[in-house]
Amino acid sequence: MASEYEISDDELLDTADNPAQAASLHKALRTIAGNPSVGPQLQEMAKDILSGRVGMREAVQSERYLGAIGARLDEMRAAAENMSPEERERSQARAEKMIEEREEQERAAEGRAAGGRDRR
Repeated sequence: MASEYEISDDELLDTADNPAQAASLHKALRTIAGNPSVGPQLQEMAKDILSGRVGMREAVQSERYLGAIGARLDEMRAAAENMSPEERERSQARAEKMIEEREEQERAAEGRAAGGRDRR
């Protein structure tokens, strides 16, 4: 059986601001596609985007997928509201670390892109 086509990071640049963000989005879609705990609709959405059957813009404008995203966000909000202060602090620290790492990746990608333009 042949493996299914998967879009490249570049194919997400219509919704991402830069190559690093496109790579992060691609990674997130792969994570969602392979994680049954997000629910079958979100998994299907991620798989449809990754296979190119549905574009990212089309997916986020779809009533079906928006409903699944909204339901998952409601679950996340409820879980956050039930966190202890210690859990909240740990979660905040993890989020801040992830943001810092993503910003570093984006700066590195922008630097590489600028370096490539300087060599012309």
